[in-house]
Amino acid sequence: MKNFGGMGNINKLMKQVQKMQEEMAKLQEELKERTVEATAGGGAVRAVANGKKELVEIKIQPEAVDPEDVEMLEDLILAAVNEALQKAEEMVASEMEKLTGGLNIPGLF
Repeated sequence: MKNFGGMGNINKLMKQVQKMQEEMAKLQEELKERTVEATAGGGAVRAVANGKKELVEIKIQPEAVDPEDVEMLEDLILAAVNEALQKAEEMVASEMEKLTGGLNIPGLF
């Protein structure tokens, strides 16, 4: 007589995987709506990114616009955008870690 106990474990595992996939899909939708913000130049430039790691808003204070120093404004924009995107990446990684219990599953996001 063969032991079929392994099939029950596989079915249980498949159900867990399916539940995790459903939770990931839900999390992806939620992360589209969640945003993080970063500023540069003491708030002269503000960048907002969402959980899809897309830049969704950028604000520049009028006093940051100096026609004689465009390079400074460019640097402030780059700094704010890069920080916002890094924060978005960290937010996604944190939420994924909560969902997967710390398992590193490549290609999820």
